[in-house]
Amino acid sequence: MSEGAFPWRDAILALLVLERLAELWVARGNAKALRARGGIEAGAGHYPLLVALHVAWLAALILFVPRRAPIDLVMLAGFAVLMAARAWVLVALGRYWTTRIITIPGAPLVRRGPYRYLRHPNYLVVAGEIIVLPLVFGAWEIALVFTALNLPLLAYRIRIEDRALAERRALSVRDR
Repeated sequence: MSEGAFPWRDAILALLVLERLAELWVARGNAKALRARGGIEAGAGHYPLLVALHVAWLAALILFVPRRAPIDLVMLAGFAVLMAARAWVLVALGRYWTTRIITIPGAPLVRRGPYRYLRHPNYLVVAGEIIVLPLVFGAWEIALVFTALNLPLLAYRIRIEDRALAERRALSVRDR
């Protein structure tokens, strides 16, 4: 544990908020470009719930974690690994990465980066972040509550995405 006069919680959460805002800016541009190329959005109805969950998670961390909470350095290192994995996902998807489910019919599936090994690495990273970041501050209650809220929403989203990508997956298998 590391504790001191510096409010590490504020610094960590400020960096996370800035990173998420940058992601939203990139996602919005990518979504616009995908739609211009004939992209079709699937499951738009659940998107506000997803946004609300993530905003509530960040708000819970800001409101309920003391500013000078002790930091678990092992958990912080784990969170850093998850952030690196998130970057790997974003780089692998490139212009196809958005926070929405938008697919271009007939486009090949991304099979580089973590997508060589997993169908949904981004969702694994997100689930890990929701658990690990609160544990950095010892806030296991926040980790537990938001994991319980996130998992059914994530399962629903994965079903939507799998349906949206089914035709492209079938084409991809035939092209191998």
